[in-house]
Amino acid sequence: MGLGWSSAEERQPLLPPPPRQQQPPRRRPQPRGPAGGPAVPAAVPVPVRRLAPLAGRVYGRRWLVLLLFSLLGFAQGLVWNSWGPIQNSARLAFGFSGWDIALLVFWGPIGFAPCFFFMWLMDKKGLRVTVLLTSSLMVLGAGLRCVPVSDLEIRKRLIHGGQLLNGLAGPTVMNAAPFLSTTWFSPDERATATAIASLLNYLGAAGAFLVGPLVVPSPNGTSHLPLVSQSNAEHIKDRIEAVLYAEFGMVSLIFSAALAYFPSRPPFPPSVAAASQRLSYRRSFCRLLSNFRFLMIALAYAIPLGVFSGWSGVLDLILTPVHVSQVDAGWIGFWSIVGGCVVGIAMARFADFIRGMLKFILLLLLSGATLASTWFTLTCLTSVTHLPLTTATLYTSCILLGIFLNSSVPIFFELFVETVYPVPEGITCGVVTFLSNVFMGVLLFFLTFYHTEFSWFNWCLPGSCLLSLLLILCFRESYDRLYLDVVVSV
Repeated sequence: MGLGWSSAEERQPLLPPPPRQQQPPRRRPQPRGPAGGPAVPAAVPVPVRRLAPLAGRVYGRRWLVLLLFSLLGFAQGLVWNSWGPIQNSARLAFGFSGWDIALLVFWGPIGFAPCFFFMWLMDKKGLRVTVLLTSSLMVLGAGLRCVPVSDLEIRKRLIHGGQLLNGLAGPTVMNAAPFLSTTWFSPDERATATAIASLLNYLGAAGAFLVGPLVVPSPNGTSHLPLVSQSNAEHIKDRIEAVLYAEFGMVSLIFSAALAYFPSRPPFPPSVAAASQRLSYRRSFCRLLSNFRFLMIALAYAIPLGVFSGWSGVLDLILTPVHVSQVDAGWIGFWSIVGGCVVGIAMARFADFIRGMLKFILLLLLSGATLASTWFTLTCLTSVTHLPLTTATLYTSCILLGIFLNSSVPIFFELFVETVYPVPEGITCGVVTFLSNVFMGVLLFFLTFYHTEFSWFNWCLPGSCLLSLLLILCFRESYDRLYLDVVVSV
């Protein structure tokens, strides 16, 4: 069934209390009738047969709910990563500095400051209220970026404010995927649903690598396209504003669809785990902070994913010193995230079919990420290592790194929930994504001061992947939620 279970003492609270055995009635002296004969016997109680737990029920509308939530995550990732792939054009059109570009990406992790409020809201009010609040913040943020103001200083402040509001949507779109999959999907579909809901946010960030450089022309000297010499600041600004208006329209459409139909839960739960009682908000945090195994895998997730998220958000800034054009940097970022999404969904489907293999899958993915990040870092140090610095090597190393790290996200999420069940899924994933954004925020904070040389940033990638690999090797896995579904539902 699996490679390991938690101890009997840890599993005992997950199971329903055993039925109380009825004691046989105490024999009393048989009463005598009026004529000295035996009395009329009393009615014998009929034993009540205990019914087995009912099987869960799934509804076809679950795919519509998953689609709406995934599109919301896609839009949030697209808006968050709007500026990194076109940072050279944004500098010319709006007068952004290197500090501004780093801060525009930095608003993403800053938006995780009220993460615990959104976790509480999801636990108490359900998915619908949380999703509507999140999407309304995204609409307001995308609208602020489109306000036509001639003063560039005011316009830059509005853009920064819009990025902050979009960052406030991050806790929901990045944390709620396991909660949604448990609420709506059966045990043999949960990992797949988690992968789709969580990885579409990364796919939105990949879309920014594709849309931005293709729609917005690069300034002179940063692209090899023949039409670039004809572009000017006003034309670049008009194209950037066209992208901003298109993103505002997409976010507004998704908000309208969620407002029209996005139920919090199905009429009947799909599994025993979905119907079981969870720990309170306070007890959940106490359980998480006192669980050493959870802290191990939380760091194994937060450190490499936080470093990689910050690194990919300023990929164009990192590749510019090695004479990589804005368009090429966009394609590298796009294919690295798309490959990670495809492989991640495939890995999650594999985990649904063959349960109990989450640790083994993570070991494979993190080993590949360590090798790919080391290759990329050494390639960028071509003056020292004398490795060939070509477009093919940069494409291959970056894409492999994105595939290995991005595809590990849903596997990590499922392992988190299995390890600390019955802690609510939103609280569990909220804590780990908060930690991930803390590490990303620390790196981007240093980047705002040390943005003239990036070798230190590149070396953070293999170091974080190697540390995560060692933590996973020492981790003892358990499958408490799966144990409940298998044992109680049989």
